[in-house]
Amino acid sequence: MRIVGGIYKSRVFNPGKQFKARPTTDFAKENLFNILENRIHWEKTIALDLFSGTGSISYELVSRGCSEVTSVEINQRHCKYIAEVKSMLNISNLILVRDDAFHFIQKFKKGYDLIFADPPYDLKNFNDVPEIILSSGILKHQGLFILEHGKNQTFEHLPGFTEIRVYGRVHFSFFRLS
Repeated sequence: MRIVGGIYKSRVFNPGKQFKARPTTDFAKENLFNILENRIHWEKTIALDLFSGTGSISYELVSRGCSEVTSVEINQRHCKYIAEVKSMLNISNLILVRDDAFHFIQKFKKGYDLIFADPPYDLKNFNDVPEIILSSGILKHQGLFILEHGKNQTFEHLPGFTEIRVYGRVHFSFFRLS
């Protein structure tokens, strides 16, 4: 796993083979952030990374200059790893929350400019994730929500859907509240 841009560009981290998360590929992440580079004012962005896994997206957001990033992960081992990398990089604007993503969404009503979610592809209610997030009130008006998913899911029919990008087996669906 590598940070592909920003102040921590080219830093490489290896969570080990025991790690159960499926990190976003460097190829897909690099292409996603190339798109976002032209759409996001990083220093003004408060971001949320749901189902954080290795924390790869969170580190990328911090590296790009997000003013604040909240990383939500339920797995204790994954949280420990994210905390270790956070400490290693001396990151002060990354808030790590060990919680179920759905519980977090219900509990916290802070507005986010950017929400990224990468749920396990076999999550029982995976197809409900966009509607849950978009109806929760945690995405600010004109905020951007990005869902990483596999090829078997489609979300074009949902309100707020704006586009899909495909990088190998990784699909990103974009949503905007307007």
